[in-house]
Amino acid sequence: MRKVILTAILSSALTFTVMRFAAAAEPITEKVVFENAKVTVTDRSYPVGVARAPHIRSTNQVIVFLDDCVYDRIDADTKKTERKTRKAGEVLWHDKGEHAPALVNRGSKPFRSLMVALK
Repeated sequence: MRKVILTAILSSALTFTVMRFAAAAEPITEKVVFENAKVTVTDRSYPVGVARAPHIRSTNQVIVFLDDCVYDRIDADTKKTERKTRKAGEVLWHDKGEHAPALVNRGSKPFRSLMVALK
């Protein structure tokens, strides 16, 4: 009986580990959902544990969170990590030329946001 229980526990732990790493292997996805002469609207999905690379913002941007989420904001220069919690419907403004930090989804499920880039 102990072997059966031990096998079940080990199997569950292995399944959990494989699923966790498989989820982390998914890339951040981006899909342009609207574009005209003034704006580009991009739907972004952030899988659990995947980092978005730091970059310089090429446009003024409005970010609209579509899901509740928790993520780490990692400053590219100082490496300081700040935990952020956002609610669905929350909106942020970012200026062109800003340094965008690395972001890592620390929630239990993927989250989505819309980026409205002003041209």
